[in-house]
Amino acid sequence: MRDYKKYEVWQKAHGLTLFVYGSVLPVLPTSEKYDLGSQLKRATYSIALNIVEGAGRNSDADFARFLDMALGSCHETEYAVLLIKDLNYITEDLYRETDNKINEVKAMLIGLLKKIRQ
Repeated sequence: MRDYKKYEVWQKAHGLTLFVYGSVLPVLPTSEKYDLGSQLKRATYSIALNIVEGAGRNSDADFARFLDMALGSCHETEYAVLLIKDLNYITEDLYRETDNKINEVKAMLIGLLKKIRQ
């Protein structure tokens, strides 16, 4: 069994979740807090949760499957933030900062997946 807290990708995913909760969700209009905001929350924390669940599995194949799901959640988060920006709910600067954090997590997930599958 792996210690998920030792994976830098989990640390970055956790940081992304905290960032989204602290910087993106508070600026959404009240009308979006329970729709788009809720979807963004679930997608974002699903990244870290899938890494955690996969780390608790006994095989590399199982771990890779959960990392794939984390990557899918990363893409979902990426689109939700793009939509939020295009709806003019967040500034371009906040969008870029958030998108950079998402892309960092995506790149790390892809790198870890490649390593595990070799």
